[in-house]
Amino acid sequence: MLASYLDKNKIEVGCDEAGRGCLAGPVVAAAVILPKNFQHPLLNDSKQLSEKKRVQLREIIHEKALAYAIGIVEPKKIDEINILNASFLAMHKALDQIPKYFDSILVDGNRFKEYHEIEHHCIIKGDAKYLNIAAASILAKTYRDDLMSQLDKEFPQYLWRKNKGYPTKAHRAAIKEYGITISHRKSFKLLPEQLSLNF
Repeated sequence: MLASYLDKNKIEVGCDEAGRGCLAGPVVAAAVILPKNFQHPLLNDSKQLSEKKRVQLREIIHEKALAYAIGIVEPKKIDEINILNASFLAMHKALDQIPKYFDSILVDGNRFKEYHEIEHHCIIKGDAKYLNIAAASILAKTYRDDLMSQLDKEFPQYLWRKNKGYPTKAHRAAIKEYGITISHRKSFKLLPEQLSLNF
């Protein structure tokens, strides 16, 4: 069972992002504060859950969380500052919108950029260890999936509704055939090295 907190005396906010490894679309982060006594048997790392369960849990998180917020960084900015800094920026944007006081940040992963001198803890595989990080991973993932499904209506040839912008064979085949869109990340290796792409 996932832990409810790292320090019971702190007001902790969990942070996670989705979409770092994608070729297209934004990187999306979420920040979530859960009640100390919150538990749910299904809540886990979003990557270990079906899409149906993620959507189900999103509604529960919306209802039960003390506070939550989403931060988004678009592909153009990702290309300007690189994906690692864009991930930090997305998390900071989410934290900016949390209306409730917090004094500790639990971040999934091994790196984070300090946020307003508030203490933070980087936790590898934190989305499988702490409920608030798991909740953030679910909100980030489901929100980003919804954005990619919307973009799919504009650019259906890339099959983003299915691949969500990740580098699948079908996605790369579509890039080779149709070129790129404003939603592609030009700083990423969009095609294998043996294939060239003109911007």
